[in-house]
Amino acid sequence: MSAIALEGVTVQLGGKPVVDAIDLEVAAGEWLALIGPNGAGKTTLLRAIARLVPFAGSIALDGRSTARMHRAELARLLAVVPQEPSTPPWMTVGEYVLLGRTPHLGPLAKEGRRDREAAARALARLDLLAYGERRLGTLSGGQKQRAVVAPALAQEARILLLDEPTASLDIGHQQQALDLLDELRGETGLTLVAAMHDLTLGAQYADRMVLLDRGCVAADGGPHDVLTEEAIARHYGASIRVVDVEGRIAVIPSRPAVLEQTR
Repeated sequence: MSAIALEGVTVQLGGKPVVDAIDLEVAAGEWLALIGPNGAGKTTLLRAIARLVPFAGSIALDGRSTARMHRAELARLLAVVPQEPSTPPWMTVGEYVLLGRTPHLGPLAKEGRRDREAAARALARLDLLAYGERRLGTLSGGQKQRAVVAPALAQEARILLLDEPTASLDIGHQQQALDLLDELRGETGLTLVAAMHDLTLGAQYADRMVLLDRGCVAADGGPHDVLTEEAIARHYGASIRVVDVEGRIAVIPSRPAVLEQTR
């Protein structure tokens, strides 16, 4: 059974289709990278899967239609790490991570021992256990990026959607963040769907890539199949070289030669 199954999913914004009749399946435990130029529909597709925008068609998680799930039930199954999460600077890291336990609480209920233990496990996995009393506004960029993943881990969902998880991080913190996600996937069987701009990073970590353009699936397969020079030129309008580095793909910008003009 697929962890995520989409059939004919269409999202219209301003009367125009931003996501257009997409059929897509994601296997349990798979890492799927959504790639494509700006405005291709990556973020909107993630938001549709999370039922954050209205859509036509059907979306099922673990064989169950999201349309038939209560919001709390959906949140226990699926967690979202947005590109620009709200991080109130006055809130402590400990308070912030406990927000991930909200789907497990009844109306007006307070966090119990199990919730605090789940939050502590999430902080420990992210190497943030010592920062529980620190306010979010005092964290460095790398620390904050890890902190925004913490509520999703504390949520203990089996599916994790990420929108540009390495945005604004330096290369070292990018690797640390993606290595961590891959380790968690290996330990817990997480299904990961991540919108990614960095094609080389996507190819290093994802099992599979789906290239979106103008709201449609333009290519679907392994990195070697999707990241071709012809496809990137066609859909990104970019001049690049694709090279194989020890069995993995790297995408390198290729600056056109400048012709000298004679007078």
